[in-house]
Amino acid sequence: MDVHNMDKSEGKDNSKKRVAVVYMVAGLSSRFGGKIKQFARVGKNNETLIELSIKQAISAGFDKIVFIVGKMTEKPFKEMFGDSYMGVPIYYAQQKFDVEKRDRPWGTGDALCCAREILDCDFVVCNGDDLYGENTFKILFDHLQKSDNEATIGYGILDAIPEKGNVTRGIFQISNNFVSEIKETFNVSKDNLHKVGLTERSLASENMFALHPGVIKMLHANLEVFKKENSGDRRVEFLLSNELSRIIKEGKIKMQIYPTPDKWLGVTNPEDEEIVRGIISRQ
Repeated sequence: MDVHNMDKSEGKDNSKKRVAVVYMVAGLSSRFGGKIKQFARVGKNNETLIELSIKQAISAGFDKIVFIVGKMTEKPFKEMFGDSYMGVPIYYAQQKFDVEKRDRPWGTGDALCCAREILDCDFVVCNGDDLYGENTFKILFDHLQKSDNEATIGYGILDAIPEKGNVTRGIFQISNNFVSEIKETFNVSKDNLHKVGLTERSLASENMFALHPGVIKMLHANLEVFKKENSGDRRVEFLLSNELSRIIKEGKIKMQIYPTPDKWLGVTNPEDEEIVRGIISRQ
């Protein structure tokens, strides 16, 4: 890391707390033929999806970028972004796993824990292959300026799933604008909501959470136990939404939930790339 980048935030409003945006970009997509989905060029000016997301975050006030990369994505991301973007410093954390014992990494919760030594400030963690919108980033940025609680965004289920294909979504259970549980629901599509126990009013997670550094310590402690208990399982994953739900139910954290005026855009299936490009071109 270039030492000059450490002071990139000088000249900004010092009354605001520093907040990092953390992108989970460790995996390649088998559905995309092993390509990096985040590099799909969907912008009006041929920008990549991840560039559009970063610009939204920076416009909302974020002044530190963290990429959680994998063995196959670390080099491409470093070649594309280096150690800063639009004057904002970039840090990298690599998610690793033992290929002799595992078929895949340990999941999104493990990915976040890989960045624990970098995250010395409040942060928003999110997917690198989704577009959340500048308003959405701003909502969570402002929340972290004023609250000690964690926070997330609730998307109407019909806005949180692609036009075609099945996806897995965390579904929020809510009490007085606070999350009481995040229930992982599999094989959700626009054609089978009721079959999987959902309604058009269900609120879904898009894996975007505003958190404080202390949460990572809790997650890491649970991760160590999880790995010991599942040492013989080559595929089980420590999922961020599941583990946050667990510590919410244990009363260790409180998580507020906010609506957003922005529409979520994601690249899940190959045909989504053209769909997202078309939507952005009309905005």
